[in-house]
Parts: sequence; C-alpha cells; structure tokens
Amino acid sequence: MNGVKYYRFGMKKNLLFATFILIAGWAQGQKLTTANLNLLKQKEDSLAHFSHLMINAEEAHDRFRADSNFVRILVRALQIPHSIDYPFQKIETVSQLYPSDSSFRIFTWQLKKDEYVYLQKGAIQVRTDDGKLKLFPLFDVSMFTSKPEDSVRNHLNWIGAIYYRIIQTSHNGKNYYTLLGFDDFSISSNKKWMEVLTFNERGEPQFGGNFIRIDNDSTGKKIYHRFHIEYKKDAGTFFNFDPELNMIVYDHLISESDEPERKQTYVPDGSYDGFKWQNGQWVHVEKIFNYNLEDGQFPHDARLRDDKGNINEALLEEASRRNLEKADSLKKNKDN
Repeated sequence: MNGVKYYRFGMKKNLLFATFILIAGWAQGQKLTTANLNLLKQKEDSLAHFSHLMINAEEAHDRFRADSNFVRILVRALQIPHSIDYPFQKIETVSQLYPSDSSFRIFTWQLKKDEYVYLQKGAIQVRTDDGKLKLFPLFDVSMFTSKPEDSVRNHLNWIGAIYYRIIQTSHNGKNYYTLLGFDDFSISSNKKWMEVLTFNERGEPQFGGNFIRIDNDSTGKKIYHRFHIEYKKDAGTFFNFDPELNMIVYDHLISESDEPERKQTYVPDGSYDGFKWQNGQWVHVEKIFNYNLEDGQFPHDARLRDDKGNINEALLEEASRRNLEKADSLKKNKDN
C-alpha cells in the first residue's frame, strides 16, 4: 500500500490549508446554512468510514463495495447547495485540492484490485453562483493507452493519478492549473505525473495541451501534453513546486544497475531538473542543483519539503542520504 501511505502523508495539513482558504471566503458571506452544514457533517462521518474500508479492507470485494458506497454518499453530499465550501476534513485517504482561486475542487483516490493493479478514481466539483452541483467524474484509462504523453484528454479518458499539488498560473488572461500527482503504477515501480488542466468554452475540464516543452541539443524542441517520471518502488523522489524558485523541481533519475531500459531500477542521483513557466508553457530546465556532498550531508537548496509541500527535514535528509549513497555506489562501479 505504498501509494496509500504516500498521499495520506501530510493530508491533514493540506486540508487545514484548504480550510484556511475557505474561511477567508466565508468571511465574505457564509452561504452554507446551519441545517446544510449539519447534514454535511453527518454524511462526512459515513464517508470517512467507507473511505477507510476502501483502502484497508482485506478482501477486494469489500474494498470495491466500500468504494461504491463512498461514491454514492459523496454525490449526495455534494448535491447539498454550496457544498464546495465544506472541506471534509475527516476523509484522510482521499486527496481534496482547491486552486488558489477556489474555482473548483478535485477529488482523487485509488482502489487496490490486487498486488498488480491499482485503479485511480476521481471527480471535479466546479463552483457555481447558485450553489448547485456541477460535477465531472473522472474515468481512468491509463491501462488502455500506450502513449499517454501525446494526447489532450477529458474527464472520460483521464490518465489517473492521486494529485497532491495544484499550481495556478495565467497567460494572456486565461488561468491554467498544473496538477502534480502520484501513480502506484506497478508492483516494482511508481510514477509521478505533471499536466495542465484547463476548462473549455463549455466549462468542461480538459487535461493536457501544448504546455510542456523540453529542448534537447540532439533531438531539438519537443512538446508534451503531460510529463512523468518512473522510478524504483522504494526510492524516495522529490517532484513539487518550489515557490522560492518559482519552478517545479524534481529529482534527476538514473538506473542504479546501469539498465536504462528498466524504469524499476531508477533512483535519484543527487541532482535536480525542473520546469519554469514562460509565455504559457512549462519550459524544461536541466541540472538546477548538482552537489557532490559528503555522506550524510543535505543540500539546503532542496528546500527540505516533501511532495505535499510540508517541511519534513528528517524525512528528506534520510532520503537524500540513501539516494546519494546509491549514486556514489553506481559511480564507483562504473569507474572500476
């Protein structure tokens, strides 16, 4: 259940942050009535119960039954007017994220079928003036596509991920919402995804577009609709937005066994790449940090944050130490 641990970690702090944003909105005029607020609290208790079961139940049929009950109750809860202003803080195994403008909320979670297959689930709730529900369920088709980086998609053919960060940007008067997410991809490797969410003229969500640019001296400029890294199951990797650098920063990966075709062997090498928002695109930046450190040291500029954006110095120091040991070991093996 590595993926569950991954996005559950720091969830309470994310929800507290979301609550802070909502409180600011409530100060301008609370639209949730007392009766509806109490009703949402009741439904939240049921949602917390079923969300726990759909992750922790021993048998697959119990997890699927819990997921079905969770979805049914969630939709009923969201039908309560202005429910978008209710943060569901008790639901710790489901990611709930708002952009900085609070124009929508995105739910994502995963359902374990067996040791080999995790199904990604989700929905986008869009804010409406009258408080009525505008909801787009997300249907994951990751297992049915061979080239997920090369297509614009909608909520019916979504590339599933558990989102842990939204970065809101703008260009020429339009808002763009970059999603960073985790995918418990296989029994031996994980993925982290980056893609841009927009809304079309009908107000429908659209995933991907010509927003990610990687320039290479040998292959020239390439445009991707979405970007991902794939790495060894137990490797600690950083992939997040750094507000001080105003960039998305992620670990540069290498094969610890010198087998570049086997993504399940990839681990961080101690350097970092990134993306900078420029003229409506995320432009790739190579080798942001590149340190040769003594064993046990930690690069201050890595910002000491986990993938939820929470400061966790002990966790990242330990991950950095392990990753640098792997990189040093690989270098020594190549030199011998």
